Amino acid sequence: MAKRKLRELIALEVSIQTLCIQYPDSNVQCELKFGLIHLLPKFHGLVSENIHKHLKEFHIVCTTMRLSRVLKEHIKMKEFPFSLHDTTKD
Repeated sequence: MAKRKLRELIALEVSIQTLCIQYPDSNVQCELKFGLIHLLPKFHGLVSENIHKHLKEFHIVCTTMRLSRVLKEHIKMKEFPFSLHDTTKD
């Protein structure tokens, strides 16, 4: 067994890392209406903004949206990027 440096032992192996965001079922098609996207709270990443308040408001708006045969988590994951603006999209 070859000796490895500590740096090598703690390094992440990118090839075995899973994506942090995983959609529940990619076969389910859902169309997001512009009117519903327009209702989402906007987060710009400013110091004066509260991320917790944004997430709470985002959750409230998303729970009011009902799409047949689509999980709530799937809706939230699809809509979340639309709530981010400016540098938070990067």
